[in-house]
Amino acid sequence: MSHYFINDENMAKNRRDISFRFLGRSFQLISDDGVFSKDTLDYGTRVLMERVLKYPLGKRVLDLGCGYGPVGIFVKTFQPDCEVTMLDINERAVELAKQNVERYHFDNRVDCSDLYAAVVNEKFDEIITNPPIRAGKAVIYEIFRQAYDHLNEKGRLWVVIRKNHGAKSAIKEIETVFGNCEVIDKEKGYFILMAHR
Repeated sequence: MSHYFINDENMAKNRRDISFRFLGRSFQLISDDGVFSKDTLDYGTRVLMERVLKYPLGKRVLDLGCGYGPVGIFVKTFQPDCEVTMLDINERAVELAKQNVERYHFDNRVDCSDLYAAVVNEKFDEIITNPPIRAGKAVIYEIFRQAYDHLNEKGRLWVVIRKNHGAKSAIKEIETVFGNCEVIDKEKGYFILMAHR
């Protein structure tokens, strides 16, 4: 079985456009088999970004685990002054994200990266992630731990995670790392979490 966080070079391409509305605007993004939420905008991503975009974001934004790119594209659409970096370990997702960024004529940087490897010496004002639950708790907690070192002073980590996927334990882990973790909102079992450095 192929997972969206594993590169499967043998998987045939099946590219298509997916269309949806978000915050009153229409979006059309290129998707493919072998990427997360290939057929529609993921509900958790939607809930996360509806909350995140209520806040003025800092200058440098990292979309970690960008998939084919909705989070980074939403940030640049609604807060165009942000400098957006988008990272994913899945080469196919990165290729799609680059094409989607080009489609919207944005200057977002998109790189293939195992967690923060491509930005090892960089810091951000915001890190936004819908973490890869199927990759396991060790990977998700490493995302939280390394986030602290990649945030500027007063920078924020934003996370969406379902209650039945370990939201309560994720909150405890984030509190351990950051010394704080706020539940911004809950919707249909999805917890929107924010921690600040």
